Amino acid sequence: MSRVSVADARNHLSDVIARSKIEPVFIERRGQRAAVVVSPEHYERMLEALEDAEDVAAFDEAMAEEGPNIPWAQVKADLGWT
Repeated sequence: MSRVSVADARNHLSDVIARSKIEPVFIERRGQRAAVVVSPEHYERMLEALEDAEDVAAFDEAMAEEGPNIPWAQVKADLGWT
């Protein structure tokens, strides 16, 4: 993880982009994080990880629900998979 000021990021944007392929680059304004630059590949991996975590949370929530369960055969039939 590296850090760069807004002014330096503005003056050396191509360097910031190149560095983001290796590690996230935090852009700071007055010593506080204002933004982060990551490579498109890293961004896609983060989105996939977030979606996976949301799926796990939704599954756990569904499993914790009270009430009758629907048999798998019925689910497949309702979806037209049989």
